Amino acid sequence: MAAAAENLWTDRRSQLQVSIGQCSDKGRKSRNQDFHGLCVPLEPQLSSKGIAIALADGISSSDVSHIASETAVAAFLSDYFSTSEAWSVKTSVTRVLSATNAWLHAQTRRGQHRYDMDRGYVCTFSALVLKSTTAHLFHVGDTRIYRLRDGSLEPLTRDHRVWVGEGKSYLSRALGIQPQLEIDYQALALERGDLFLLATDGVYEFVDARFMIDCIAEHPGDLQHAAQHILDRALANGSDDNLTLQLVRIDSLPRAEADELQHKLGELPCPPILEARMQFDGYRIVRPLHASARSHVYLATDEDSGATVVIKTPSLDLQHDAGYLERFLMEEWIARRVDSPHVLKACAPTRKRNFLYGVSEFIEGQTLAQWMIDHPRPDLEAVRRIVEQVARGLRAFHRLEMLHQDLRPANLMIDATGTVKIIDFGATRVAGLQEIDSRQADDPILGTAQYSAPEYWLGEPGTVRSDVFSLAVIAYQMLSGRLPYGAGMARARTRTAQARLRYTPLGQPERELPLWLDDVLRKACHPDPLKRYDDPDELAHALRHPGQALLRGRVPLMERNPLLFWQISCAALALTVVALLAR
Repeated sequence: MAAAAENLWTDRRSQLQVSIGQCSDKGRKSRNQDFHGLCVPLEPQLSSKGIAIALADGISSSDVSHIASETAVAAFLSDYFSTSEAWSVKTSVTRVLSATNAWLHAQTRRGQHRYDMDRGYVCTFSALVLKSTTAHLFHVGDTRIYRLRDGSLEPLTRDHRVWVGEGKSYLSRALGIQPQLEIDYQALALERGDLFLLATDGVYEFVDARFMIDCIAEHPGDLQHAAQHILDRALANGSDDNLTLQLVRIDSLPRAEADELQHKLGELPCPPILEARMQFDGYRIVRPLHASARSHVYLATDEDSGATVVIKTPSLDLQHDAGYLERFLMEEWIARRVDSPHVLKACAPTRKRNFLYGVSEFIEGQTLAQWMIDHPRPDLEAVRRIVEQVARGLRAFHRLEMLHQDLRPANLMIDATGTVKIIDFGATRVAGLQEIDSRQADDPILGTAQYSAPEYWLGEPGTVRSDVFSLAVIAYQMLSGRLPYGAGMARARTRTAQARLRYTPLGQPERELPLWLDDVLRKACHPDPLKRYDDPDELAHALRHPGQALLRGRVPLMERNPLLFWQISCAALALTVVALLAR
């Protein structure tokens, strides 16, 4: 790839500033099989996705590896920025590289050298993503990433090369070699002044670390010149391979609170209490729908389009609580990104807003909480249909690395057609945003106590199985009118206390519920997340297809609780002995 001049990118909002110097040369070979590139997007992607730098090196034994290296870098820089903003960097890059690896491997399998990977679409690859105050490193092969800090050049990657003799080695890992990709990943905290160096073996095998450190120190304001000087030295020292070098220096880091939501907090005031027939920011208020200590919800009409919408405003009592306001804004941000018929949709803004509020579609129906009051003894099929729809809605969250964390009957709406929709995303955790603001990982329990998974009470992070727990509790409540552990779950704040909890069977023989139903729900809302179903879809499937193990009957007491089995056996024997002696 042609050498690029040093550039300086600055964004006043994010305050992320980097300097770049990079160059590449075919050296003494007839073709340059290296490929490199970088992408610095504009806001808001600069904050949400970061800066991406990539380097690939084709293998000399292959006539098509230059295609592999170019494809790997180009696909990475293009596809990474097309992934969901909600995904973490690791998930986004891993999925992009796995797809690229599969394509390269398939190209080799379709070619004339399908059984000789040394002549196929293979390349080594290293990438660096700078997001907020963290550097994310991805590496496979023998390209290298170094970090220069405080005058010391530290290698951050490990060569995936096996030596079989003096001067003889082969790559053990690279893009395109195997159908599945194993890639090294690590995340490092950034400091102002950090300099990252990405290089191919044509450079680092012929230039020592001391020369590179001195060269960079001599040209602090011209990294492009420093990179070219290092390449020239490698050539002068006898490098017989392609040469590529990238230098990336961190000139400034973003403020801890610098992200899109935080800036909105400082720009927009909270609206006043709204009344029927009031005109508000281009909407006409029809009537209040709901009011609580945390928010106010109104039915309104958009005066431009005539559409009926719902407006949600934050509580005035919490207008100075930055954490609450951030979660409030997050709800609309999430609703715009989750695309599912079973998730509440946000209305795209068509004009400038003068206040802090959210706008969503209007669902004409009732909450599941009200539905449960109206249907105290629903049939099993109705419960199954509701659980299946909620599971599909949760699937849309989980695919974007989001956890709802506050699934409860009051946060589920059933419209006039019977469609169930998940609403209220104030407690939703987004993996991608945690990388911008790590304080989100330290949030207290935001869900409702009766439906929150027990691991939250232990201070552990939630997983997909945490949402499975909440959905299982709702299913149990629809069938029985009770909670599976009563009020005990909210009081069990230690592992010991949670281990003492006992699931209460549905216990309604007149309902003619299948005997195995208790086993399904017991597993789904087990206090130990590792003993639950893996995801909501698996729970929904089990409510219809329990599996042969459950259909064969309940697990014997000796297998379920060996201690209790032997206690009962010993008690029975003792009573028998006493009876015999009494005779």
